[in-house]
Amino acid sequence: MEIRYVGGPTAVLEIGGVRLLTDPTFDAPGDYPIGNRALTKTTGPAVEVSSLGPVDAVLLSHDQHPDNLDQAGRDHLASVPLTLSTQSAAARLGGSVRALPNWTSVTLGDGLTVTGVPAQHGPDGTEHLVGEVTGFVLSGEGLPTVYVSGDNASLDVVREVVKRVGPVDVALLFAGGARTPLVDGFLTLNSDDAVTAAEILGAVRGAAALRALGALHAGAGDGGEGVRRVRRPAAAAGAGRDHAPPLTRVLAATGGGSARGETGSPSGPRLAG
Repeated sequence: MEIRYVGGPTAVLEIGGVRLLTDPTFDAPGDYPIGNRALTKTTGPAVEVSSLGPVDAVLLSHDQHPDNLDQAGRDHLASVPLTLSTQSAAARLGGSVRALPNWTSVTLGDGLTVTGVPAQHGPDGTEHLVGEVTGFVLSGEGLPTVYVSGDNASLDVVREVVKRVGPVDVALLFAGGARTPLVDGFLTLNSDDAVTAAEILGAVRGAAALRALGALHAGAGDGGEGVRRVRRPAAAAGAGRDHAPPLTRVLAATGGGSARGETGSPSGPRLAG
């Protein structure tokens, strides 16, 4: 499989002959309104939407926040044959958007299974403020099991996913500790929790390979730890801890940042393995 990081929560995944796009965000940097507030985007996408190429399906964690689905991303949905998301997103967006409730699955291509899994976009009791969010698990015979967290801030949710789906080989964690004055707590995993999430996911098979691409969502909202804050403790997950799986790597990516393979060197905005 190959992962190409675009920026923010947006990445292209190629697995099992299927090309997927997570949370499409392709607008230019600037301030974008959400209610009576605004989100500030500081960096443009590493890949313009016009250069993206065909996509078989979009994995949309939610549609109600412009840092997960901006205007260019909304426009792009019209060219994609299928978008999997929440029930509320399907009702609002219509078109090719299909609800994928938690623990239900669809099969794409020649055998790639996409399963909807829970995500909690903030502390307990805040769904009425932040809205419905979902994550995804990709699996198939002969394929790595891939966890796409969506905007999830709960380690209990990560534990539930591992309990239900079993071993996870690759994790895309939307991290960065996004904040807003409207909620007393993080809206996404902070740096320490991202490391803990990687350990939870990697502990399933001890020395199993786990590549967690952190900071997909760093700096979103009114606050956030930023990429450097995510990178430092993330690096500690792979060294200096006797219990850390030896093949686990937690990578912090900025707009277009990358790594290739498990032991390779950076070579463009892709993670291949």
